[in-house]
Amino acid sequence: MDIPGSLRDRKKAATRQSLHEAALRLAMAHGLDGVTVEDIADAVGVSRRTFSNYFANKEDAVLHADRERTRELVSLVEGRPAGEEPWPALRAASRALNRAGAVPDREWVAQLRLLRRHPSLLARQAGDQITLERDLAAVLVARGPGLDEGTARLMAATFLAALRTGAVLWLESADDRPLAELVDDLLGRVHFG
Repeated sequence: MDIPGSLRDRKKAATRQSLHEAALRLAMAHGLDGVTVEDIADAVGVSRRTFSNYFANKEDAVLHADRERTRELVSLVEGRPAGEEPWPALRAASRALNRAGAVPDREWVAQLRLLRRHPSLLARQAGDQITLERDLAAVLVARGPGLDEGTARLMAATFLAALRTGAVLWLESADDRPLAELVDDLLGRVHFG
């Protein structure tokens, strides 16, 4: 992982990533209820207080990579060419995120399976999805005139539903296509006009 910035910033990012990886690994091995913040801190060799400097709780530590991917997705949509229509911009951002290798990897698949089993993680992910939908809609509205708030929210919600549907189909089916290809196929079936 190449992290720009000062040495201090790189060390902080490395500690955050280590805490996330430990939280995910321990939760997968022992179940989320079988893991404490102290367990996670101990696995990384830091104090409980240090853990608290990075995450509010173990759920936030487990969801860190997913939240980073969503921030990257919003940034990719913001960076699309100004004249590009909203839906193609979303689809292109999804492709770019997948090309960057952000998904899928084994850790992501394990996290999805864990999320689907644990109610407290599902609730947090649902909240994250609502925030992401709002953020994407705001970016779409800001990209140019002619797109009202309601249409932007509908477009963002549809986009996220296609991403979730693709992930579920990919996890539950024998389809051997890469997740990125499956998601892009689903996104290609949707037309706003």
